[in-house]
Amino acid sequence: MGPDGEKRQEGNAQLGLWDAVSLIVGIVVGAGIYESAPLVFQNVSGPWMGLGVWALGGVLSLVGALCYAELATTYPRSGGDYVYLTRAYGSWVGFLFGWAQLAVILTGSIGAMAYVFADYAARLWRPEAFGPYSTFLYAALAVAVLSLLNILGVAFGKRTQNVLTAAKVLGLGGILVAGLVWAQPAAWQGQAAAADSGSFQLAMIFVLYTYGGWNDAAFVAAEVKDRRRNLTWSLLLGTAAITLIYLLVNAAYLLGLGFTGVRQAKEVATDVLHGPFGTFGSQVMCVLVMISALGAVNGLIFAGARVYATLGSDHSVFAWLGRWHPGRGAPLWSLVTQGVISLGLIALVGTEAGRALIGELMRKFGHEVGAWQGHGGFGTLVAWTAPVFWFFFLLTGVSLFVLRFKDRRIERPFSVPLYPLIPLIFCVTCLFMLYSSIMYVKAFALVGAAVVLAGLPLFFLSRRRTPAEVPVAPGSLPESATEYA
Repeated sequence: MGPDGEKRQEGNAQLGLWDAVSLIVGIVVGAGIYESAPLVFQNVSGPWMGLGVWALGGVLSLVGALCYAELATTYPRSGGDYVYLTRAYGSWVGFLFGWAQLAVILTGSIGAMAYVFADYAARLWRPEAFGPYSTFLYAALAVAVLSLLNILGVAFGKRTQNVLTAAKVLGLGGILVAGLVWAQPAAWQGQAAAADSGSFQLAMIFVLYTYGGWNDAAFVAAEVKDRRRNLTWSLLLGTAAITLIYLLVNAAYLLGLGFTGVRQAKEVATDVLHGPFGTFGSQVMCVLVMISALGAVNGLIFAGARVYATLGSDHSVFAWLGRWHPGRGAPLWSLVTQGVISLGLIALVGTEAGRALIGELMRKFGHEVGAWQGHGGFGTLVAWTAPVFWFFFLLTGVSLFVLRFKDRRIERPFSVPLYPLIPLIFCVTCLFMLYSSIMYVKAFALVGAAVVLAGLPLFFLSRRRTPAEVPVAPGSLPESATEYA
């Protein structure tokens, strides 16, 4: 790309540093911090060890953020992992990543967060209003409205994200104040019995799952202003902010309920606020979780559409996904397609009829689904596809080594410190999570594998729209999706 192309890319950049940080915090700080804490503390021997596990999760996420900072600033094209995997291993690997994200992983995550919102909305707003379909309708409405706001343009999308992120951070601050002001006597005392101390490995799985999503800022790389500086800082500041938030909130849980109380809590944040504020505190907690879930849904909608837009700009079978609205600065058809698939999954996974259909299909292959756990059943779907997520995450970590060798003449605006130690730690973390997720879902890991393999025929039917090798030197940035608008 020559200077004109670079100017077009810069002209499309509308996200500042704090917009990118808001996107990261908004996606990551969803419902996990309200649900994972008791599970983490059930698997550690004491309060300080519990906080140490949360701190370790933050450090490992920061290690990953350093790796992504190098990749995102060296290859500043929207699409994140799709771009790095395509360049490192070939177009077919990038295609399968984009396909898996569109078919179920990102769209499934959108559905899961929408159901978190719906679960609490039904509790707060008369669950009988729409009968047994209340949560389904609330979840569908959340996805439809937020998709529409993003379709209206990048300005609407980022403002919605900034407002939701600010609201959730203020709400989390309220939990912290409640924990500090109404702290329980001897809150930090208490140890778990040796036989009841659980599994450190399981605690780390819950923690790293709750930190998931910090890398999504790379999906919007081409839309970040002054990207060489702001991409790095957004990844590092966003990850550091999330770590601080998680440590403070977990400390508030311990202060408000004590170690034993947190381990036994079913709704830990609600219990913290219920103590000083009674029923009103429980209602406030419902609103806070709803805002957090909406922030995660909006962030996933905003960032995910950029992956599919880049996929569409490269592959003819998804060409319509690469079309951007020139006036709104938004990948219109990617947002529409993502919304339709998300709504389809909400209808399929989130309703009794849909789950019965999936169960019948799985039984034909000799597998019994069992209980559909978590948020309208989406918890089960997300667990089934977790091995695919961590497999591609691992490939992205390894791609840093591959691209250091393959593109050794390309200037890197940011280089990972202590190379190769930092990328090795990141890869080992991904390998640990890949193994753990496979052991957790066992035979159902085949569901994720089937999703990926279903994309192979589409890849072979598709025709590459751009050369396999794209120059990425600082004076010749890779093409943005706007090249194909």
